[in-house]
Amino acid sequence: MLELREASLAILARADAQNKVSQLLSLFDGYHKQQITLDVARKIDAQGLSLPGRPLKPELVLPKLVPKRRMDTSEGRAGLLHSLAHIEFNAMNLALDAIWRFPDMPKEYYEDWLKVAKEEAYHFSLVNEYLHALGFSYGDFPAHNSLWEMVERTTDSVIARMALVPRTMEARGLDAVPAIRDRFKQIKEVRAVEILEIILNDEIGHVLIGNRWFNFLCVKDNLSPITAYRELAAKYRAPVLKPPFNMEARKQAGFTSEELSLLGA
Repeated sequence: MLELREASLAILARADAQNKVSQLLSLFDGYHKQQITLDVARKIDAQGLSLPGRPLKPELVLPKLVPKRRMDTSEGRAGLLHSLAHIEFNAMNLALDAIWRFPDMPKEYYEDWLKVAKEEAYHFSLVNEYLHALGFSYGDFPAHNSLWEMVERTTDSVIARMALVPRTMEARGLDAVPAIRDRFKQIKEVRAVEILEIILNDEIGHVLIGNRWFNFLCVKDNLSPITAYRELAAKYRAPVLKPPFNMEARKQAGFTSEELSLLGA
């Protein structure tokens, strides 16, 4: 019988995006049908695997080299959607990585990240299908790798991963997606707006999961969340957060009043 964490690593290593999505959806269904076991204590060896598995394209470049996306051309709009598809592809991978990499967490931790992985796969599919309708597909534009770089920096610490990936890198999506949605509203791209609404709603839940497990680990180790976050952000070179911030979405995602007040400082 398949084991969830080992199977998550195998899917993470797959290079073909559509195959990764289909295997992940099968894993989710199989686990919830009790056809897949979970061994939280197993030490898993990823030696020899290239992680994450990714297709040959998109070409990965520095963030400053990603072309600006103009909304007045179909190619510009497709480029903006492509950047979202790339974020969702990386987010799917980071959820799989959170499952296999960190042992000895509660069962609910692995179930939470399996749910996140499944929803990120759904988001990727929605955006990529819409790209196809515009005559493009994932890989047609260059992309940057900032999200996955933070995943790589935090491979040695589950508390650092929870602090700096969902609560920092992914939480920026809560701030950015409404503005992108409104740009598509202005040009009456109804399907794009619908997709972005789905992504925003689900991402609130994903950041909430990050907050839940970060705070769980802080309680377990008797740490102040505010102090722990500051120390982890400095140690792992997290980006400095800059406004604007979607305070309402961040509140829904589990940030405390004190944390929100520090953002506004």
